[in-house]
Amino acid sequence: MARYTGPKTRICRIFGEPILGNGKYLTKNSNPPGQHGGTKKRKAPGEYALQLKEKQKAKYTYGILERQFRNTFDEANRIKGVTGENLIKLLEARLDNTVYRLGIAPSRPAARQLVTHKHVTVNGEVVNVPSFQLRPGDVVSLKESAKTNASITGQIRGKNVKFNWLDWTDAEFSGTFIAFPERESVPENIKEQLIVELYSK
Repeated sequence: MARYTGPKTRICRIFGEPILGNGKYLTKNSNPPGQHGGTKKRKAPGEYALQLKEKQKAKYTYGILERQFRNTFDEANRIKGVTGENLIKLLEARLDNTVYRLGIAPSRPAARQLVTHKHVTVNGEVVNVPSFQLRPGDVVSLKESAKTNASITGQIRGKNVKFNWLDWTDAEFSGTFIAFPERESVPENIKEQLIVELYSK
C-alpha cells in the first residue's frame, strides 16, 4: 500500500502551501528547498512545469502516488461531464478523504491509518481500503469497538459546516456521503484544468 513517507515540510515549501500539515514551519522558512534557498535566481516556470506542479500538488494533497492518480484521472475522463471537476469529485469520494472531511481523523494520513486498521465501516461492513469509492447514500461509521476507544473518539472534531455534501451524527459516530461535491464547495487550491492539459499531451 504505497504512500509518501518523506519530509512533509519540504513538500509544503515546494508549493508554498501547508498541503501536508498545519504549515507552522512555513512562517520560519518559506523558501523552496535546496542548497541555496531563496538566494538562487529561479527562472519563470514554463507551461509544462506549471502543469506538472499542479498534478504533484494534487497527488500530495490526497496522499496517492502516480499510477493510482492516473487511474483516477482516466475514470474521470470516462464519466460524463467536465473531466477536471470529475477528478476532484472522485478524489473527494475516497474513503480516507471522507473520514478526514467528517472530522473523525485530524488529517488524511491519520484517516488512512484508521481505515487500514479496520476501524471504519461503510454501510455496516468493515472496509480497509483507503481508495474505496463512496457513492451517494453510503454511511461511514466507526466500528463498534472503535466507538469505545478513547484514543480514537478523543480526536473526533465533527464535520465542518462548509462540507454540505456530508452529514454527521455525533451520537452515532457516523456520517452520510450525501452527494458528490460541486467544485466550488471543495476548498483545496488545485487548478484541475492544468492537470487535464498535462495528461492530454
